[in-house]
Amino acid sequence: MSLWVVKVGTSLLRGDKETSTSEFIENLCFSIATCKKKGDKIVLVSSGAVGLGCHQLAIKNRPEDIICLQAVAAIGQGHLMTLYQKTMAKHGYKVAQILLTRADFHSRANYKSASMTLLKLLEWDILPVVNENDTLSSEELQYGDNDTLSALVATAIKADQLILLTDIDRLYSSDPRKDSAAQPITDVHNSNEIMELEKNSSTSGDWGTGGITTKLSAAEIATSSGITVHLANGRNPSTLGKLFKGSRGGTVFHPSPHPIKNRKSWLAHALKPLGKIFIDNGASDAIKKRGASLLLVGVKGIEGSFLSNQAVSVYNDNGEELARGLCSLGSRDIKLSLESPPLSDKSPVVIHRDFLVLTNKTIN
Repeated sequence: MSLWVVKVGTSLLRGDKETSTSEFIENLCFSIATCKKKGDKIVLVSSGAVGLGCHQLAIKNRPEDIICLQAVAAIGQGHLMTLYQKTMAKHGYKVAQILLTRADFHSRANYKSASMTLLKLLEWDILPVVNENDTLSSEELQYGDNDTLSALVATAIKADQLILLTDIDRLYSSDPRKDSAAQPITDVHNSNEIMELEKNSSTSGDWGTGGITTKLSAAEIATSSGITVHLANGRNPSTLGKLFKGSRGGTVFHPSPHPIKNRKSWLAHALKPLGKIFIDNGASDAIKKRGASLLLVGVKGIEGSFLSNQAVSVYNDNGEELARGLCSLGSRDIKLSLESPPLSDKSPVVIHRDFLVLTNKTIN
């Protein structure tokens, strides 16, 4: 038995001249039902609420302001779920709607609750259909399209594989629609390769802002937790079925041989840091080479306002984000301690190693 997360983007659900939205969902659900009948478990992360809402209202161009986007999403979400419900019912399966926002993952308790709910639905052989709560969340409407959400869901339920269905056949070195010299990339083996691709995508215009960067971020999140990620062409109705049978996507992101644990993944990817802590080289080496906790003696300065047990980023002298973690001291206490160092020889713990995870990302 394998546990899959399948993410479907808006561009696919809109349909095209050859395949309507209903026909695409028919093909998608047929592949999912066929896979479920052999005993596999599947979570579907589906975009499309805004696109279908615009279609329902005969709006030709995607609205630009957040309120209009949230309103059309409210209309489209009901239509989208009706399509999934009716289509899966033909194959004898029920569906469940799960609406999440990124903020739902900021609490460890909420993160675990979402995980347990999804796993219970899978235990009941129901297809969970997850979508960002576009009627409430402005962040996703501006920056996402559910790629990051699909990776967070995959890590939360400890999925085996994540499939990102899109309207391209694979990843390229640059936008093949604009660069005839663009080279196909069939395999990405580690986080260093992902980081290099992210650098290239951020300087390539629409290719960088149109969805590839979020897919690379999703791949980084999932592969660091030991999950294989496939980027595959969802326009071909046979693609998903082949993947379920053991085929591969046009680009495969291979899982880390040393995956981080679930709590560390939550610390690294689900939390939004509320402040920054700057440390010296000694503290940096202790964290990187010995897996030590961050002590107050190694702190050079801080930025931002945060309370104890809130998430922060940790930066070294080279302008890199070295780690993230839950700070045991609030920003006010750290500032006071830096201004008037405690008399005790024993330095207070700022971030305990159990709540600290390495990220090592360069500041732009």
